[in-house]
Amino acid sequence: MSATAELPALLRSLRLPTIGNMWQSLLAQAEDEQWSHARYLSVLCEHEANERESRRIARFTRESGLPISKTITNFEFHAEMIPYKARIEALSSTCDWVERADNLLIFGPSGVGKTHLAAAIGHSLIQQGIRVRHFSSVSLVQMLQQARNDLRLDDALHKLDKYAVIILDDIGYVRKSEAETHVLFELISYRYESGSIIVTSNQPFSGWEGIFPDSSMTVAAIDRLVHHSIILDIQAQSFRKRYAESHNNQ
Repeated sequence: MSATAELPALLRSLRLPTIGNMWQSLLAQAEDEQWSHARYLSVLCEHEANERESRRIARFTRESGLPISKTITNFEFHAEMIPYKARIEALSSTCDWVERADNLLIFGPSGVGKTHLAAAIGHSLIQQGIRVRHFSSVSLVQMLQQARNDLRLDDALHKLDKYAVIILDDIGYVRKSEAETHVLFELISYRYESGSIIVTSNQPFSGWEGIFPDSSMTVAAIDRLVHHSIILDIQAQSFRKRYAESHNNQ
């Protein structure tokens, strides 16, 4: 059996499917253009690496739970949002703040695009190889509360370790019950200085007494989130209100 006849099986065993699919067509091109052996091998490896990265990003996107349509490119930076644009783009284009396990806290009234921005930054981080998981705060708290009831809260928290960034969307909608308060506080404490959290909230810190009924727990939770954090306080008109007003004026 010739060496080339054995090559497909060898490439499959080495888990190099892209090289397996392309080596023959690229070999013909290499011979026509008189590539060196090193260039031929380099081009094959580059295709394999690029395809592997594309598959990884697709996998990270699927598991993230992020809304697909909410990206930076389709976010409307209208006049009131322009002052925030440079900072938002910086958070999207670099991952150094994630590497430091900093948090991102996005405040603002309902309808200014907090959820869209959190998701858009999440998508941009995935493109840089960062694993992200998006949750509504209510659904994550319910999941953790069920894990506590099943005596597996530690396991549930450990499973979240694989995500460098956890998005807690609409934290203000968590119900004010002792059980939910405790699991939310345990999540914040567990991630402290070990993994980033992106929080969106339509309530400023002064309104968080409605989330954590115990004032000392409120202070402790805010302290852990703020210690290493970036805060975006968006003061703009609701997109829905702007849309309604523009159509009423037509």
